[in-house]
Amino acid sequence: MSKKLNLAKLTPVLFSFFVMGFVDIVNISTNYVKQDFALNDTWANLIPLLVFFWFAVISLPTGILMGRFGRKNTVLLSAAVTTVAMLLPLLDYSFPLVLTAFALLGIGNTILQVALNPLLMNVVPADRVASSLTLGQFIKAISSFLGPIIVGVASVSFGNWKQVFPVYAAVTVLSFVWLLLIPIPEQRESAGQSSSAGRIFAMLRDRRILVYFSVIVLIVGYEVGLLTTIPKYLTERCAIPLDEGGPFAGSLYFAARTIGTFVGTIILAKVAPRRFFAMTMCFAVAGYALLLLTGVPWIIYTALFVIGLSAASVFAIAFSLAMQHDPAKANEISALMITGVAGGALVPPVMGVIADHSDQLVSLLVPFACLVYILGVAVSILRKQKA
Repeated sequence: MSKKLNLAKLTPVLFSFFVMGFVDIVNISTNYVKQDFALNDTWANLIPLLVFFWFAVISLPTGILMGRFGRKNTVLLSAAVTTVAMLLPLLDYSFPLVLTAFALLGIGNTILQVALNPLLMNVVPADRVASSLTLGQFIKAISSFLGPIIVGVASVSFGNWKQVFPVYAAVTVLSFVWLLLIPIPEQRESAGQSSSAGRIFAMLRDRRILVYFSVIVLIVGYEVGLLTTIPKYLTERCAIPLDEGGPFAGSLYFAARTIGTFVGTIILAKVAPRRFFAMTMCFAVAGYALLLLTGVPWIIYTALFVIGLSAASVFAIAFSLAMQHDPAKANEISALMITGVAGGALVPPVMGVIADHSDQLVSLLVPFACLVYILGVAVSILRKQKA
């Protein structure tokens, strides 16, 4: 059945994409938690693991839950879980409670990412779905960009970085109430439509799906690992205090990613995704190599901007190529790709162990290896297309 674009229904759904961006606060927060509790890198980097681990664990159960209780109700559940996560550190700022809070943030964000895109499809016409999803990702990127700025302002102006939590809690509650008050008709899925975990993971036997899945895992892992480590790297190599280097580096990267997402959307309308994929990864790897080879702050910041700009569209390209590979299994492929976001839990712990036995520079070779692998995939895909 065709539907007309209804801004009253679309706006609160798009606003939920802003809440989706809150998960990226884990990158800068990890450094403050490490400082507050005098942790080593191995322990501190467990925080990103706790956040992104849940994408592997509850993505599929969330899909089943969404089929039974509806997309809107599932998004509302994610907002409730996220609100609780933001309030816990305000009740008692202890390391166990902080770990619990970030675990809940990961759970809430997983539920949100699984349910929000399908919910958006309930409020836009079929010919507006692609552009609306792109707009949602752009809004999420803005939220990610603002996160380190809010942390920096809270730390410098109010002397307490944790003031970011009540701000995020208030925004999440606003999102919950706004969406709750808007009626959104949707059709519930029958029990037979729910995919099993075995059926979904069996798709990894398809080599192309496995490659695209690996790209999703590593692009998320690279980004979380880089952004968790770069503030410590700036302190170690350039003697830049955490309160200065961390928020600025994070905001600069997300600003670049926001611009890259917007520009990428325009370019991909005219350039083949495989060609664009290969070109941008060349710039990303070159920028990262520059970051590793210099100790000059402004060059590091420039390289960070180039990396964020170049790698901005990788997730979307890999996701779309996977979906186009077997359109008949689009639902299963979508669930599998979202599970790959758990890559954010894999890279930081490895980097933490390396940093504790060497330094931050050596640990940054792990995300670099991720980018080199993705570049190899991009070049291979482009060659097969030309063959």
